[in-house]
Amino acid sequence: MGGRRWAIGAAGTAVLLAALDAYVVVGLLVDMVVDLGIPVNRLERATPIVTGFLLGYVAAMPLLGQASDRYGRRRVLQLCLLGFAAGSALTAAAGSVPLLVAGRAVQGIAGGALLPVTMALVADLWPERRRAGVLGAVGAAQEIGSVLGTLYGVGVAALFASWPLFAALQPESWRWVFWVNLPLAAIAMLVVQLTVPRSAARPGDRPGVDLIGGALLALALGLLVVALYNPDPSRSVLPSWGWPALAGVAALVVAFVAYERRARVRLLDPAGVRMGALLTGLGVSAISGAALMVTLVDVELFAQTLLRMTSAESAQLLVRFLVALPIGALVGGLLAARCGEKWVSAAGLALAAGGFVLMSRWTPQVRESSHLFGMPALDSDLAVAGFGLGLVIAPLSAVTLRVVPAPSHGVASAAVVVARMTGMLIGLSALTAFGLWRFRDLTRDLVPPLPIGITDEQFNDRLAAFSRALEQALTTEYQEIFLVTAGLCGLGVGLSLLLPRRDRAAVRSGDPA
Repeated sequence: MGGRRWAIGAAGTAVLLAALDAYVVVGLLVDMVVDLGIPVNRLERATPIVTGFLLGYVAAMPLLGQASDRYGRRRVLQLCLLGFAAGSALTAAAGSVPLLVAGRAVQGIAGGALLPVTMALVADLWPERRRAGVLGAVGAAQEIGSVLGTLYGVGVAALFASWPLFAALQPESWRWVFWVNLPLAAIAMLVVQLTVPRSAARPGDRPGVDLIGGALLALALGLLVVALYNPDPSRSVLPSWGWPALAGVAALVVAFVAYERRARVRLLDPAGVRMGALLTGLGVSAISGAALMVTLVDVELFAQTLLRMTSAESAQLLVRFLVALPIGALVGGLLAARCGEKWVSAAGLALAAGGFVLMSRWTPQVRESSHLFGMPALDSDLAVAGFGLGLVIAPLSAVTLRVVPAPSHGVASAAVVVARMTGMLIGLSALTAFGLWRFRDLTRDLVPPLPIGITDEQFNDRLAAFSRALEQALTTEYQEIFLVTAGLCGLGVGLSLLLPRRDRAAVRSGDPA
């Protein structure tokens, strides 16, 4: 019992470390690009620093998940931690943007694989009836990293900048955020070596790794990230390269499917897989990712455009949602172990839908209103939506691991995370498309007043009326986006109810310990 807790604790800590590093650049980006010679007014040149990590994070996950199925969790966890340390060192030492992007991409490849491999390790070490609670803890570690990542990066940089010795060794304090990963990764590798079993199954039972299929899927996923990542969404929904890149994605998917039909070793062997249940779970995961991205983007935009908050204030507002997310993940794991995954997933998305319905009532005067139990609406509504989306994390992972044979747990766990990330990317693109179209539709008859041929008083009155109309258009746009998101969560409720039920005896005897 104690050994497996240490094992999952070490792997979960590695997941937390990778999640923290996914977000550290948010608070450090300006310092990083200035130190590398990029003017502050040309920050679009820094876009690859963000996309490089995301590209690696998504693209390599399925292949490394399968590698953990074939060669054991411990070996792949060690490889990922070593790669994460190498990527951190390259990022910290980078003297140019290309080297910095390369370092972040290596970090993403290694760090992204840590989550699905750890989820698969849970399946190796815990029986089905006791798995959901541990998966909830792993999911919470991932979400806590998203909450604290920005603060962690800024805090570590400030700490090292305040110590004269370290400031003398490395004046650019942001680099210490990545140098400190080396000893942390080394400690995690030592604990993994001492606690994680050498191999979860008999190596002789496992064929090789589907390198060609994995490479085709990695290219497709990576190209999807490039296609949907738009550094200037105010001009168009997709970047100039978006549609050609999406055509490339389609061609790669066709090539992947054709290859997998004939391959001797497949990325996911369909034998023994309850394919309908797997695809349903992946669909729910994609929906939850899309709802998550809507919240992350639109809440900050609402706060800055209608509540006149600064970027720091709007980020603090979002903390209500981000804190509720890992709490929901923990609770979801505990409940799924007792009540069954489908009911917890459905309840979580129903709760999230209710939160988004409440958010669809937000107006510029929302700070003076209250919703649940007399709590300020901004606090309660975001907490409800975050808690609901958090509840879904562990049940979806548990269902996926249950409907896929043990030899494919690594790649199946990766599929859950990839589906969620894909939902986030598609959700962002769709959100941008709808938002731009709706705002233009609402304001097409508005004409800015000109101070020509009228008195100053008349001009001021017309300008005030024009400003009120713009504010109303923005309010309507955000309200409709939140309402659409509530409907999307409602669709997720319906799909959740299609997930397979767990054996009643297993549910009654569930124990999340």
